[in-house]
Amino acid sequence: MNALRDSFRSAILHDVISRYQIRNATVLEKLIQYVFSNVGKTFSALSISKYFKSQRVNVSVDTILSYLSMIQDAFLIYKVSRNDLIGKNILKTEEKYYIADHGIREAISGSNMKVIESILENIVYIELLRRGYKVYIGKIEDYEVDFVANKGKEVSYYQVSYLMEQISTREREFRVYKLIKDNFPKYVVSMDKVDFSQDGIVHMNIDDFLNDERLH
Repeated sequence: MNALRDSFRSAILHDVISRYQIRNATVLEKLIQYVFSNVGKTFSALSISKYFKSQRVNVSVDTILSYLSMIQDAFLIYKVSRNDLIGKNILKTEEKYYIADHGIREAISGSNMKVIESILENIVYIELLRRGYKVYIGKIEDYEVDFVANKGKEVSYYQVSYLMEQISTREREFRVYKLIKDNFPKYVVSMDKVDFSQDGIVHMNIDDFLNDERLH
């Protein structure tokens, strides 16, 4: 783990700082740590700026936006937009960010198991990208679909959960699909070995999702 941490600081971080001639390397590293610690959570540059201010670090929203763009260009993170599934509009604020390397995240932000649901989301997102899908987050009324995957005319929906032993958890994960009236495939992916599929919505274990050739 120390080797990964050292590699991140000596190679990746140094490369970004050198390429973009960043003067405040400390802020850049803190920003990366913030994003890595909040994988799959909705936040804005303004909310990050306020958080930094609470930590007595003054950083403008423009600087944060600029640094986030640099980190994306370095392929450390991916920004995922939120789309209104009814109005088909891209929501311009509060995107989510996912990471390219779980090992680096654990090296600089702590155990991945402590945020396992976010890491599972990240795994599904990266796999959908690998399969050639354009991926965004779907919003319908007050609910969200974790991922909407597009490839040409093909569309599929994915909810991701850690475990769904509790009825309340299953109700939460399946509820949003009742609002989506099309007939495109709808999935819930989790660590459960029991099949909780219902009403035409397919529940899959994460291993089955990763290995199912039909979804490629």
